[in-house]
Amino acid sequence: METKLSISGMTCGHCVASVTEELSAVEGVQDVQVDLVADGISTAVVTSSEAIAPALLGEAVAEAGYTVVG
Repeated sequence: METKLSISGMTCGHCVASVTEELSAVEGVQDVQVDLVADGISTAVVTSSEAIAPALLGEAVAEAGYTVVG
């Protein structure tokens, strides 16, 4: 199952690493691919073995210091 997130506030490779680390720690997540758009809305595609509540993914992104939008 794939979930696409739009994330604001990311500006660099460190941002990508932080978001990837936090999302990967969510139970059931198998893969995370982040497409950085510096000073814009970046996207993350989360692949999981089962449906994961969007709120849990949003909390993981917030732990990294960024915000899910939309």
